[in-house]
Amino acid sequence: MSIGGFAPSPRERSASPRRPQPGPLVEEVEVRVGGIQLSGLVAFPVHAEPRAAIVAIHGAGVHAGYFDAQNAPGLSLLNLASSAGYLAWAPDRPGVGASAELNERKLSLTDQAEILLEAIDTFRSTNGVDGRVLLVGHSYGLKVGWTMAALDAADRLLGVDGSGAGLNYAIDWHERQAQGGGRPRLNARDEMWGPDDLYPHAARRRDLLPLNDGPAVKDGEGATWPSELRAMAHRIQVPLRITFGRHDGIWRKDEDELVKLRDLFVHTSCPIEIEPYGGHNLSLGWAARAYHLKVLSFLETCLLPDTARRTNAPL
Repeated sequence: MSIGGFAPSPRERSASPRRPQPGPLVEEVEVRVGGIQLSGLVAFPVHAEPRAAIVAIHGAGVHAGYFDAQNAPGLSLLNLASSAGYLAWAPDRPGVGASAELNERKLSLTDQAEILLEAIDTFRSTNGVDGRVLLVGHSYGLKVGWTMAALDAADRLLGVDGSGAGLNYAIDWHERQAQGGGRPRLNARDEMWGPDDLYPHAARRRDLLPLNDGPAVKDGEGATWPSELRAMAHRIQVPLRITFGRHDGIWRKDEDELVKLRDLFVHTSCPIEIEPYGGHNLSLGWAARAYHLKVLSFLETCLLPDTARRTNAPL
């Protein structure tokens, strides 16, 4: 049986079942894009017709369960969106889950963006989604989301909201890459997480973390990211919103840096917010619900011009 046009992921297809298991209202799904099978999670709205659709793109080192946090009630974006009447789909990025065997040469930002843009077409057609979708990205997933917005010529996107990605790193990427034998090593406590009291007690239990063993990131892209963003930012025209956790030690976020980041997006609005009670993994901590509610508010703001056009209301 398919779910909204998607085929549920048979558990026997994966040698490593998803951990943790999806939460309430959330189901495992797969969608095929050409010869690539993308696994992921979907949450259908409580009411029959979705008000709008969200596509959430996770970062490196995790799978789609990042947006379905199980370490405390109320933190899951997918669950919250479903309860609020939205259709929310979090695909496992290319190279994760069902597509884990993809050759690393096919895992560039552009490759992943193109695959996911095609997947959105299937997502919309098989679920009766007439309108555009909001992208929500985290960390590397937000980089992918910005790349998708720069490439999208088919008007698929309402906007891009996200956290945990910026312009310049606060870490020395080249030094960390040399130490890590190809990929940078991060001080998880100080740079990724921040203080313990930002998270539920269970947040760092391995069985409750949405971990992905494979890299699903092309080597060397971190060092070239600032120049890549500068080269593509002017092509983005949909509304953007960016949030940094105050305790995110990976990205520079001083006032001058945030002005530089905002000024890159010359053809759209881009408010930037600092969440005082968040780290890099914003959707896994106590601040997740507050952040996700703001995501839904941004979605409603992005919907207003479309609603006005459909109803002939003046802009």
